[in-house]
Amino acid sequence: MASFKQSVQETFLGLSETAQEKWSDFTQFLQEAWPLLLFLLMVLMGIWWYADPPPPRHVLMATGSPGGSYEVLGKKYAEFFAKKGVILELTPTNGAQENLSRLSDRDDPVQAAFVQAGVAHPKSVSGIQSLGAIGYDPIWFFYTGPEVQYSDFEVVRGHSKFFANRKISIGIEGSGTHAQSTQILKATGLDRTNLQFLNLPGERAVEALKKGEIDGAFIVDSYEAPNIQTLLADPKMHLVTFKRAEAFTKIIPYLQILKVPEGSFGLERNFPSEDLKLVATTTNLLIDDRMHPAIQFLFLEAAREINGRESFFTKRGEFPSFKDSLLPESPVAVHYEKNRYPLISTYFPFWLAEFISRLIFVLLPFCVLAYPALQALPSFRTRRMYNKINRLYGELKTFEQDLLTNYDHAKRDEYLKRLDLLEYQALNVTVSKRLAGDYYSLRTSIDYVRNCLNRGVHPYQYDAGVDPDL
Repeated sequence: MASFKQSVQETFLGLSETAQEKWSDFTQFLQEAWPLLLFLLMVLMGIWWYADPPPPRHVLMATGSPGGSYEVLGKKYAEFFAKKGVILELTPTNGAQENLSRLSDRDDPVQAAFVQAGVAHPKSVSGIQSLGAIGYDPIWFFYTGPEVQYSDFEVVRGHSKFFANRKISIGIEGSGTHAQSTQILKATGLDRTNLQFLNLPGERAVEALKKGEIDGAFIVDSYEAPNIQTLLADPKMHLVTFKRAEAFTKIIPYLQILKVPEGSFGLERNFPSEDLKLVATTTNLLIDDRMHPAIQFLFLEAAREINGRESFFTKRGEFPSFKDSLLPESPVAVHYEKNRYPLISTYFPFWLAEFISRLIFVLLPFCVLAYPALQALPSFRTRRMYNKINRLYGELKTFEQDLLTNYDHAKRDEYLKRLDLLEYQALNVTVSKRLAGDYYSLRTSIDYVRNCLNRGVHPYQYDAGVDPDL
């Protein structure tokens, strides 16, 4: 009975021999199947580069006019992108209409922009998708001078006491402020004939209001915006409440109602002096519908981290969301809203997580394509081996037929050299164990023909004195 040591040695020897045999089979497989593997590799590269190209490292985003909240927000997004190894370049614009035009232009490099809900009609733009709303933009109306009764703002038969005698800024044309203020005034039925409405950008309107060059201004911007904070901190400014806020939201469906409790802007001076209602639109994060999905996920992650925090008007986790999107929703954003970002992004840097995600995306269809091909490889290899053996058998048969009909004893050495060459070719044929019998049968057949040539009596030379039937 073998000792334990001998059993272990025999076991390891068997494992070593098996490993060597498998490695030999694998290298043989590579030598024989490389054309098919090369084809599959080319298919893989095609899927990799054309079906799912890598995300860009540079993205251009349109913000808005200088001094507005979009400029500040854009800088926060740029900082977030920089941490992920992507450059987010910000470009200022004149407002929402320019942002929409640049996103719609298929030749413009701008791929993302902040745009207020209600500025664009779905039928008027194309090639744009929404990643959702990321925050509230209240519609503020500030005025200076003596405090005015709310009844003076009411529009009766197209006229209002307040607007009839004052200069009012309604925002630069093409901006979100201009679009929203125009909608509000139109909903009230105000006749704008002979009224003094000015088209001033945000910073200029604030400056003119503080200097007394205008009497009031519509500004659509977030609570945190520098322009809004400047006006809220000025005790000479008054803020108008929207007492009929519910009616405005029925007429203009994308509007939201925001409540401002008494004194919440400043307890020391008790501003506002009563509870106020504001109507607000939302900021939508719009993109070119050709944007790479990974960059879309990055924008959504930035929105969750930056805009998902609790603020004056929003609850924690309220944004991003699809509140008032009138434009087509990005499938990537819909997926994100339900599933969030892939789990691997929690444990890996953005580029590595994206590489792994792309690898999974490529491997799945590749496996579907490669599986039947790999399944066919054993029969493919077997056929190739059989073909090599059968080709040599064919050459041997042709050679033997030639000996039978054209045998020349003087060429015996030449015949033997041809057999040596045929045997050398057979020796260089690598076959699997399953075909070892056919392989050695071929070599035996070659040796048989050689033995026939080396015998004293050759079967390839007929002797007329001998009866062939005996």
